[in-house]
Amino acid sequence: MPAYPADRSDEIVSALGSLPSGTPVSEVARRLLDLFTGGSVAPGTRLPPERQLAASLGVGRSAVREALAALEILGIVDVRPGSGTYLRGEASELLPQTLRWGLLIGQRSTEELLELRAGLEIYVARLAAGRMDDAGRERLAGHVGRMRESVDDLTSFARADREFHHTLAEAADNAVLVDLLHVVRSLLQVYADRAVHDRDAALVALQEHESVLAAVQRADEDAAASTMAVHMATAGERLQAELAEG
Repeated sequence: MPAYPADRSDEIVSALGSLPSGTPVSEVARRLLDLFTGGSVAPGTRLPPERQLAASLGVGRSAVREALAALEILGIVDVRPGSGTYLRGEASELLPQTLRWGLLIGQRSTEELLELRAGLEIYVARLAAGRMDDAGRERLAGHVGRMRESVDDLTSFARADREFHHTLAEAADNAVLVDLLHVVRSLLQVYADRAVHDRDAALVALQEHESVLAAVQRADEDAAASTMAVHMATAGERLQAELAEG
């Protein structure tokens, strides 16, 4: 990975700006994170020294050191003793990772995550209906076919279910939307894979996916959104029931 030229370190610190006196470490970390996920710093960039960052932000070196340590734990930066601190990845890679950690640390309720997932999935279905090409529709139909064949094999059924939603998300062609959805799905996945726990539930889910597929095949955006809304409502109920049993 290319390193950020040493003579451009001033550009990084000038982009940070100063913080008010007494700013907590969490805000220092947030300011650094905003810069790193903004896309202006290339992956593999060696960051300016702690003293330079501290001077730019108007905080003590210990605050910068603790902020960088926190970002290292989250996988945002790589601190190499004797060499410096480097940005790990591109903005598109860092954003979903930081969102995932933020949601976990914030202890958001499952109900809130379900509401967010429903809204995102409904919008994805609407976009996919208008943007999916013939090859994508064929893949989507294939996933439904595998679901139909797997109503008595719930592990395979869940895999085909995930692939169906993944294909829809790809067709939506909106990277930010897909990143957000990936984060929410990741947090719910441990429960979602167990939510369809018998043949009857699988048959209901299959019918819902068939309805979404039919709408997408007609390129009917309104129908795709409404059928996905029905699916999200019943899927949310199944997942809530799984949580209650757990």
